[in-house]
Amino acid sequence: MKHTLRFRAYLSDGVASEAWRQIDILRQIRNHAVRDYYSSDYNNRPSDYDQHDKLTEWTDRWLTFAEPSQHAAQQAISQIHDDIKTLQERRDEGYDVGRLRWQGKGEFRSVSYNQSSRFNVDNNTGNDRFVRLRLEKIGWFKIRAERDVPPADDIDEVILKKETTGEWYVSLVTTVEDTPEKPPLRDIDPEDCVGVDLGITSYIHTSENLSVDTLDLSDEYDRYAREQRRLARKEHGSANWENQRRKVAQAKRTIKRKVRDYQHKLTTWLVTEYDVVAVEDLNVKPMLETSQNAKNKQDAAWSQFLELLEYKADLHGTHVVEVEPAGTTKECAVCGVETAKPLWVREHSCPACGHSQDRDLNAAKNILSRGLKQIGAGRSESTPVQTALPTFTPQREVVDAKRVVEAGSPGVVRKTSSSVMTRDGVSRTT
Repeated sequence: MKHTLRFRAYLSDGVASEAWRQIDILRQIRNHAVRDYYSSDYNNRPSDYDQHDKLTEWTDRWLTFAEPSQHAAQQAISQIHDDIKTLQERRDEGYDVGRLRWQGKGEFRSVSYNQSSRFNVDNNTGNDRFVRLRLEKIGWFKIRAERDVPPADDIDEVILKKETTGEWYVSLVTTVEDTPEKPPLRDIDPEDCVGVDLGITSYIHTSENLSVDTLDLSDEYDRYAREQRRLARKEHGSANWENQRRKVAQAKRTIKRKVRDYQHKLTTWLVTEYDVVAVEDLNVKPMLETSQNAKNKQDAAWSQFLELLEYKADLHGTHVVEVEPAGTTKECAVCGVETAKPLWVREHSCPACGHSQDRDLNAAKNILSRGLKQIGAGRSESTPVQTALPTFTPQREVVDAKRVVEAGSPGVVRKTSSSVMTRDGVSRTT
């Protein structure tokens, strides 16, 4: 499977200026290829290989197009056709999607190479913290080696990108051969499986009654709003406006990094702790369009969380089972009877069997039950009241999101002090 390593890059002024100039030329080539594609007859539109052949004609006509690496130019054209293919797939799924749009100056921010002859890695810098990297037509620059940097022959693709904050980053795409094999589903013990309910009050609530709080980013959002207001008072395009725009980008980057770091730690813990992780197959887009809680759901970044969970599961040999989300909150985890309840009701109380427990815990147990059923170890059809999970959980363990960030995973936090909610509703510390 493909594995991407991301490193901070430090370019000298001359190299950075040349890299950004070439990226802007690649933007122009990309825009010209998009125009050429859509101006062609609908039934005879060019493929990426057709446009690779046309590139020679374009460079003869516009000499500027010949200045960047022609391999990088071909990569930019190939990316167009990958994007077109993605749009068609979404259109086939029923989504209303349009065309690829023209990209203005500064919107195209990266250059890609996928042949080892186009780049080189030099580990002999005299400093263990840095490695030198060379890209064709751009030159040598340093990257901060916070982890081992693979040799050039082991790298499938190099992507150099300038962030909106002005920082440069390099992504090295490699192939991981020796990933752990996933255990056969028939051999998995239900005790090594977990159901995960994604929420807003608690970011995740597991079927083992572990609740992890949502990350508090109120201070970061306040800073982001302040920087946005200051940007609005600057003259657009001025030097002050550009400096303030970078501050806005830095404030937004801080939020994105904290959310992603938080999700990395949670997903790593889940895939290393369990053999099967059952989650809801959420369609987040319509939820954001119709819900009054859209802002909170967008901040939760559930789609990104699920993508990371799948990615980490492949790396660690864990199964991720996606289940139908409809009814997981309403259905009783003991008898299966559905009971409608508004969002503000946080306790599940079944009128049929009298079972009562936390709403999110009940949903997590239903998710796990559906996941076990999909892999052949779930609730029996002939005895719907049976469950593979204990119907009574005496207490709930609540993990502060700050502790997840500091300690690295809920698994570490569970061995330290935590807030516990007893069955009678009294909060105490263990």
